[in-house]
Amino acid sequence: MPETNSQTVSMVTCTAPVNIAVIKYWGKRDEELILPINSSLSVTLHQDQLKTTTTVACSRNFQEDRIWLNGKVEDIKQPRLQSCLREIRRLARKRRNDEDPNAEVTLSHRVHICSVNNFPTAAGLASSAAGYACLVYSLSRLFGVDAELSVVARQGSGSACRSMYGGFVQWKMGERQDGKDSVAEQVAPETHWPELRVLVLVVSAERKPVASTSGMQTSVQTSKLLKHRADSVVPARMDDMIEAIRKRDFAAFAELTMKDSNQFHATCLDTFPPIFYLNDVSRKVINLVHRYNQHYGETRVAYTFDAGPNAVIFLLRDSVPEFIQTVRHFFPPESNGGGFVKGHPVPSASLSDELIRDVGMETSPGGISYVISTKVAYTFDAGPNAVIFLLRDSVPEFIQTVRHFFPPESNGGEFVKGHPVPSASLSDELIRDVGMETSPGGISYVISTKVGPGPCVLDDPTLHLLGTDGLPKKAT
Repeated sequence: MPETNSQTVSMVTCTAPVNIAVIKYWGKRDEELILPINSSLSVTLHQDQLKTTTTVACSRNFQEDRIWLNGKVEDIKQPRLQSCLREIRRLARKRRNDEDPNAEVTLSHRVHICSVNNFPTAAGLASSAAGYACLVYSLSRLFGVDAELSVVARQGSGSACRSMYGGFVQWKMGERQDGKDSVAEQVAPETHWPELRVLVLVVSAERKPVASTSGMQTSVQTSKLLKHRADSVVPARMDDMIEAIRKRDFAAFAELTMKDSNQFHATCLDTFPPIFYLNDVSRKVINLVHRYNQHYGETRVAYTFDAGPNAVIFLLRDSVPEFIQTVRHFFPPESNGGGFVKGHPVPSASLSDELIRDVGMETSPGGISYVISTKVAYTFDAGPNAVIFLLRDSVPEFIQTVRHFFPPESNGGEFVKGHPVPSASLSDELIRDVGMETSPGGISYVISTKVGPGPCVLDDPTLHLLGTDGLPKKAT
């Protein structure tokens, strides 16, 4: 329930998660309603490491709608923001008109919105998805709306509809012209695959050179590969991915994830003029993952990239320490690495000479800024940062592998952020089979995380981002 204070300010604070698509959404059949040309499927990442927090407040004393994002005033008249505000108010008015005689007065009050991300905005980490999902969920709680909120969130950012649920989520493209059947549905809850872990290898926190919205428009207009993908590839791939998730078949899940990431970026190259979201470090991460898997003769690690350079890595829990150490080896931090790993704690691991030899890459110091360790699988969206999916048991070694070939430019103490990752040692055979040169600093850090729940309300009023005057607390 909204908190109301003596100054007649009603206020709600909520959080919402980031999601990473393993079957990508790229291209719209309706720009205004944000209706996709193909269905998509994503993994919701745990909010311990990656989330948006939003406070919404309304009061008769507010003169106008206002919004602050990450401490900066933003344009409240942005069309997609207005679509979400308008639709929530419409739904609230429709539901409450007969139940609450004061509903019209409340709904006429202006709103103040304050939102912050705990991850880089616009760097390929689905910040708009978490942001709009959090906005819509917060507004729904403020105005008492209980409806199909994924339809509303979709009108802010297409992928935001998938952040309305935890676990594994599909966004059905739908067929209706009004978009009412273009909705998100949960395929499996966050508890379905407890061994699955996710690492975000943060290559760059800079804004991507081509925004997703404009990139999609150009791809739809110029790429024949995009149409072939939507019509002939994605439908069967969606079925196969849902089956792999239900069976917890990591090998199938990983292969589908990597192939779909590759095809997404192939459509970007097929776009005219071509769009480049991956950078040299992104491509080295792809090479590292394949050489790591070849060393073991099985698929232990998977990558995916959205519209940006940061890699999302999926792997099983037991593989995390070694793979993070592998990342640290080949992408050594440029500083002492005090924050290279964020999120879930990761145990230390040692790399065998064989693993380093098989990877066979030169190091790229500073190529990876840091690693976020979290739950549930990863992939690359619109950015160069890789999202890696892997089972829990594979996490330590794979992180050690990343550490080996992308040694932090610092000492790597904070190379892994998020969930703790046990240490791991790399075999000489693994390093040999990867066979890459190290890239010191190529990966800034790793975020270790897992699959997580959908949006939630924060009941503690001290967590509100807005003060009783409706202004951001830090600005008062």
